Amino acid sequence: MQSNELMSSLDSSLHVSLGDRSYQIVFSTSFDDLATALVPLVLNRSCAVVTNPTVWSLYGEEVVAAIRTARAKATHVFIPDGEQFKNMAELDRMLDQLAQQRLDRSAILVALGGGVVGDMAGFAAACYMRGIDYIQIPTTLLAQVDSSVGGKTGVNLESGKNLVGAFHQPRLVYVNWRTLATLPLREVRAGYAEAIKYGIIADADLFARLENNTFAIVSGLAAKPPRVADGLGDIIRRCCEIKADIVSRDERESNIRALLNYGHTFAHVIEMLTDYRTYVHGEAVAIGMHAAATLAHRLGLCSPELVIRQKLLIASAGLPVEFPDLPADTVIAAFQHDKKTAGSRLRFILPREIGLVDIVTEPDRAVVRQTIEECTGHDRH
Repeated sequence: MQSNELMSSLDSSLHVSLGDRSYQIVFSTSFDDLATALVPLVLNRSCAVVTNPTVWSLYGEEVVAAIRTARAKATHVFIPDGEQFKNMAELDRMLDQLAQQRLDRSAILVALGGGVVGDMAGFAAACYMRGIDYIQIPTTLLAQVDSSVGGKTGVNLESGKNLVGAFHQPRLVYVNWRTLATLPLREVRAGYAEAIKYGIIADADLFARLENNTFAIVSGLAAKPPRVADGLGDIIRRCCEIKADIVSRDERESNIRALLNYGHTFAHVIEMLTDYRTYVHGEAVAIGMHAAATLAHRLGLCSPELVIRQKLLIASAGLPVEFPDLPADTVIAAFQHDKKTAGSRLRFILPREIGLVDIVTEPDRAVVRQTIEECTGHDRH
């Protein structure tokens, strides 16, 4: 529902084609066009901005002003910052706040923040009043390149990550990538893991661009004051193009959408076994991608050069590759709790070459064990 006038007024936009659930991803360097983008969706409706106190202090007033300029009412709901708070208790508290604010079925949630905010706000929107609309305004690199697009929402259980959730597509994703200037460096690096993922699974040219530019981009964002490289916007857009194409062909992960889980089978177990307190998500994904490439090489699927190139790129972003010191049998047992496991059979996304991955079901568990031991530094063979 984007007019030609709106399309021309914004830096660029990308269409996610899902029939009556289709939406635009808008890319901009400010929030100046946000009100224009919001008008077709929020006019005369009530909006609740779901965010955390840190992001609210940076961008809350500006986003609320845009909502009101679009002639909608605006309230807000705070949730704590951190993966350990992405749980049923916080979801229940959020839903109760929406009810206390007397929001009805015409209300719309606005997720302003990173992946935790987006996942929880999206799931709340899927549940509240049996389903209301929501909008994603991602402010972290990880959310901008990955989690804000595609409609996966959910919360964690003690037994595993994202085990409770729903597919619920946003009505709009608005990416202001200049917000990355206020992002802590650790979160910048974490977001880069997902960008690297897209290069490995679908685009060798993107991977090469990251090899050539990652150190300079990350160094710029670490500078005082931070510098947001112009090329970062192109990287974010390319990642979203890849994901939009995959999601448009497989919304509910019945086949090729599983390729987006590269590195995540290992990553989710790492996060769960360390109580979501040791690693942010992108750090766990970086470790998981190195483990996945190592496993692929041990299985004879890819060259050692791929493992080395990926490891060097991960390191250039300042991300970890070493597996936490966990018993291999504990890790393998924990795989059974991951929703990406096919019944009791292990399933991994493994690379054959840069830009091409396969789904591998039930690889030799002895090789999986050896891979974990190698990646923790315990393999002496």
